[in-house]
Amino acid sequence: MVLRQPLHGYGIMKEVEVISEGLVKLGPGTLYGALRKLEKLQLITQVEQKDTKKSYQLTDNGRRLLFAEYERLRKLVEISEKQLGEEI
Repeated sequence: MVLRQPLHGYGIMKEVEVISEGLVKLGPGTLYGALRKLEKLQLITQVEQKDTKKSYQLTDNGRRLLFAEYERLRKLVEISEKQLGEEI
């Protein structure tokens, strides 16, 4: 989600921590492994490299998948709310 605009690895780690209000903290190993996989799947693309900093951004396919995943999660929350009813 943070790659709707170009960001490099450290920027991604910090932005994820900020928007998740500290609930998600990515370590470098996890992040760079995920970036390689997402790039191989053509969901993100490298858009710039300055020195050793590579910036990435979502591809059109990545953007479509992001919104599909959002809808899937939204629906799961909706179902959960119905199932839990007044318990929540």
